[in-house]
Amino acid sequence: MAEPPPLPPVSPAPLPPAPVLISRIFGALCSAVDWLFGFATILGGVAVLSILPGLNLLSLGYLLQASGRVATTGRMRDGFIGVRKASIIGQMVFGTWLVLWPARIVSGFWRDANLIAPHGMAARHWRAGLLAVTIVTLWHIAWACFRGGRLQHFLWPAPVRFCRWLTAPNGFSQRCDAIADYLASLHLARLFWIGLRGFAGAIAWLIIPVSVLWAATLAPRPIAALLSLAGIFLLLIAIIYLPFLQANFARTGRFRSFIEVGEVRALFRRAPIAFWLALLITLLFALPLYLLKIELPPRDLTWLPSLVFVGFILPSRLLTGWAVSRGLRQVQPRHALFRWMGRLAVIPVAIVYVLFVYLTQYVSWNGSVSLLEQHAFLVPAPLIAL
Repeated sequence: MAEPPPLPPVSPAPLPPAPVLISRIFGALCSAVDWLFGFATILGGVAVLSILPGLNLLSLGYLLQASGRVATTGRMRDGFIGVRKASIIGQMVFGTWLVLWPARIVSGFWRDANLIAPHGMAARHWRAGLLAVTIVTLWHIAWACFRGGRLQHFLWPAPVRFCRWLTAPNGFSQRCDAIADYLASLHLARLFWIGLRGFAGAIAWLIIPVSVLWAATLAPRPIAALLSLAGIFLLLIAIIYLPFLQANFARTGRFRSFIEVGEVRALFRRAPIAFWLALLITLLFALPLYLLKIELPPRDLTWLPSLVFVGFILPSRLLTGWAVSRGLRQVQPRHALFRWMGRLAVIPVAIVYVLFVYLTQYVSWNGSVSLLEQHAFLVPAPLIAL
């Protein structure tokens, strides 16, 4: 039998032309910078919202929504909700900060001139210059935000486009409609509703053990010991289930998910190691945050500890959602060896956390009231410091 003719050699795919390659690299770099702007804006925004009474439920709602999204899809990247949309706000803030520099410089010259010769000719000239620069700067900021709020809009004012926009019949109304659509796309009402119900569900689980521990600080010594042991045991049970109950609630949107302990136990049997890892990271990342409550920070810097809180809690929420998704995707429970390894490994982790939280009441600035500040499950900020 004759041998088949050899196949022709496969030539490697030609590389794209240099201009196309450079364009792709530049586009990828711009996309990465845009994502970083959005991520930084989300961290800062959630941190600032977490210290505002009422609005702090938005921060909790975002963290729960991120956990629920990962629990639904199983992909960590889906937990960074609204990063591209938040990038616009971040670029607006950064662009405004850049554009305000000329006004700051002129303001400094005016203050110096006024200090040397109050009401002198130089001071009056610098004051007039500051007024002109301020007017131009405010126009530039407003026009850049109307154009889309991207960084390039702040770097170049596009005066010709501005003149065309002024003569357009519906230019202003179209921009206002675009801004309204952008605000509606943030779904702030839905995040608030998720945060409110998630807060209520967490309080329902924590109120009894925390109340027992709080009562132990007011009771006589023999009774206080018994109440402390009972409160520690109840809190131990709560923190083992609560992170996964919140993630499952965010996934389903049903408030009754907070009482579906059996479903969480079934998910644990299918992914015991993932559940243990998620609980370990959640409690481990929450421990250093209690150290930030030893001394009350200045009120103007309250958002700074909250930024650290969010930076620690967001990965925990994402990992909890990932553990729930692992349990949902497994059909059969894992081997009994892995299930019992997970159960036995969970107990010391939870005990260490509960004891640490119990002892922090003696070093926190709020004393025993700090037992109510369960930032790993509630809003990512000290509640009493608001």
